[in-house]
Amino acid sequence: MKEREKFIAALERRPITGLVPHFELVFFLTMEAFGKLHPSQRHYAQWEQMSRTEQTLHIDEIARLYIDTARRYQHAGILYHGVSGWDMETNRRCMERIRELSGDEYALLAHGDATYALPSGDGVMEFVCRMFEDAQGLKDQAERMVDEQIALTETMRSWGILDGFCLCSDYCFNTNPFLAPEQFEEFIFPYLKKLIAAYREQGFYTIKHTDGNIMPILDMLVEANPHALHSLDPQGGVDIAEVKSRCGNRLCLIGNVNCASLQTGTAEELTASVQYALKHGMPDYGYIFSTSNCIYTGLALDRYEMMLDIWRREGIYA
Repeated sequence: MKEREKFIAALERRPITGLVPHFELVFFLTMEAFGKLHPSQRHYAQWEQMSRTEQTLHIDEIARLYIDTARRYQHAGILYHGVSGWDMETNRRCMERIRELSGDEYALLAHGDATYALPSGDGVMEFVCRMFEDAQGLKDQAERMVDEQIALTETMRSWGILDGFCLCSDYCFNTNPFLAPEQFEEFIFPYLKKLIAAYREQGFYTIKHTDGNIMPILDMLVEANPHALHSLDPQGGVDIAEVKSRCGNRLCLIGNVNCASLQTGTAEELTASVQYALKHGMPDYGYIFSTSNCIYTGLALDRYEMMLDIWRREGIYA
């Protein structure tokens, strides 16, 4: 099976053989690995002044970097992040180039969340005030955001390039969700469920990401009906064994390798985290191997490679 086929089989919880598929939301260490800045960290201030030929060369280089990353680290899927300042058409050209160069070797996904995310800074107070002073306005805005996203992805469906979307609005701290379950049910859940239902109707796969402690809202995340749930963050107290037991028959699980062990843990701690994720994620299929966040800036590349060595030895279906 090609990597894309294994990825989709895992999302659909179908049996596969060989290595359990591997995926990361983002691999930021492209400078260390390839001597090239990650596309999401770039900004082309004079993009509009470039000739079509020069633009095409940059697009080609970025597309090849995504593919080179997937091939070297055996990613079954590529999440396209876009480049600051690029319009929709330019991003379309880059995604199209990825598909042209890689064929159907990898699943190709884009960002596609339109639900409220964990606010930062002054946004926390503003959001909380609106919940009590303008609850209906907040919900009307949530509805508009989702409707606009659905209209956008209807256009993207016509491209015939993408397999699906990663929904990356974070909802949780390590200790608990930002919103109490009853508030999550009011201000986020209905709109998340509507968005995912529309994606499914459009023929897209959906991966819902949120790190932190998801356990108080786990049932609603599952009921929203994504194909997969990503992160399963042990630093947020999420035990993949419990999640697998509770909902592994309803959706694919992705992640659970502890990023703290990956960054600062001993070799023994990292090994134990990888083995635990594989032991409890792989049974009955429906699992994609991944960290509990991403391969972020500042992480030691050799630690990630150590993680992959363990996966290659022990993440094998008969």
